Amino acid sequence: MEETISLQDIFKTIKKRFTLIVLSTIVAIVISGVISFTLLTPIYQSSTQILVNQEKVDVTTFTAQDIQTNLQLINTYNVIIKSPAILSKVIEELGLDTTPAALNSKITVNNEQNSQVVNITVQDSDPKLAVEIANKTASVFQTEIKKLMKVDNVSILTPAFLPENPVPVKPDPWINMAIAAVVGLMVGIGLAFLIEYFDTTIKNEQDVDELINLPILGLISPISNKDIKNTMAEVTIRRKR
Repeated sequence: MEETISLQDIFKTIKKRFTLIVLSTIVAIVISGVISFTLLTPIYQSSTQILVNQEKVDVTTFTAQDIQTNLQLINTYNVIIKSPAILSKVIEELGLDTTPAALNSKITVNNEQNSQVVNITVQDSDPKLAVEIANKTASVFQTEIKKLMKVDNVSILTPAFLPENPVPVKPDPWINMAIAAVVGLMVGIGLAFLIEYFDTTIKNEQDVDELINLPILGLISPISNKDIKNTMAEVTIRRKR
């Protein structure tokens, strides 16, 4: 026989296992909060901007090909900034105990669409070091690009600085706890239906009807201890009479 479940059954199961669902959600939130506030290392971010200057050209000769050439040049610069040729010198000048590959993973380079401004963003567990890496990467690139491509068209537009009270960009404990609440709620509901599915005990006449698929002819009402005592007292009185 194919088993079906109605919307009413769903609400009954949720209501019946409501405590389990709430506890599962609370436990997930608490675990996420403890991990986010005490175990995860806060990561700070710092950014610097460099400006790639275009050569002065006559407006009448400025074509779409020139624009494409400039964009390709900036894309090339983005790659060079994160290359070992630049990062090795950054490591050497700052005295960092790391590798170019490891430093590369901390640095993000991008520019706005059709923009000559390139953003160098660094993330690190030490906010001061993040500022130093960002500024040093920009200055080393400005120096080395003259040797690598024989051009002098890069200038530092906005250097990175250390704020008075640095705020980590990740982790965000509140977002983590919100996600954990949703996950905990889903797990709690899943457990509620799983327990209900494997619970084969007979609790009422509907369970009997579903189990044997036969009509119910009668019910035995529950008898409390008080009713039993009263009945026994009546029987004793009648016997004495």
